[in-house]
Amino acid sequence: MIQQIIEWLTSSESWSGPGGIGTRLWEHIFYSGIVLIVTCAIAIPMGLYVGHSGRARWIITASNAARAVPTLGLLFAVTLWVGPRISSQLAFVIPSIVVLVLLAIPPVLSGAYAGVEAVDPAARDAAKGIGMRPLQVLGKVELPCALPLLMSGIRAATLQVIATATVAAFVGLGGLGRFLIDGLATGNYVVTAGGALLVSVLALGIDGVLALVERRIVSPGLTGKHPGNVGVVAEAGAPS
Repeated sequence: MIQQIIEWLTSSESWSGPGGIGTRLWEHIFYSGIVLIVTCAIAIPMGLYVGHSGRARWIITASNAARAVPTLGLLFAVTLWVGPRISSQLAFVIPSIVVLVLLAIPPVLSGAYAGVEAVDPAARDAAKGIGMRPLQVLGKVELPCALPLLMSGIRAATLQVIATATVAAFVGLGGLGRFLIDGLATGNYVVTAGGALLVSVLALGIDGVLALVERRIVSPGLTGKHPGNVGVVAEAGAPS
């Protein structure tokens, strides 16, 4: 079977056409990218606000509780509610994106909140002592210190979205999930296994890219790879 999977993955016929690997791979990346952009636009500011102000912490609790909601059930429920109100292909795309965003928000929100919450109070006090305003403290001290946990949340959400997007193929979203569903429906387990392998490789590849990004933007002093502490961030952000 392994040989058959390799032949399917390397066949030019498998990569061509609207239902080929190339098209499905692009659909998967495109929809996952949209979901992650929307998720970060919502969850990061909200998590930073809650962590910085200490207000509305119930949002974090509620978002973590939402992780228990079954993905497929929520997907079908939203599709049945939204679908009849939209008379185009978006009837399947919008519900899928909404559900994936809802599922991706908790790890990013928790990462942003926990990152700011874990900042050493001495670093905040030092920043305030040199005249920083609240927004400057957030942007120059708390956010840089929160990056390790924030990036961990983004990476977790990315893996979850890429994996869960395969389920959205049940309602016509497209992507690599079509290979799993169509393969199971026709008894072609070579296609099913090949599709699962593609999803795994895509998830690991994107996670590797995000790991490189994290290494570039996170201070070595915050990862334990260089001696120092979070107070250095406050000093670095001091106005000259």
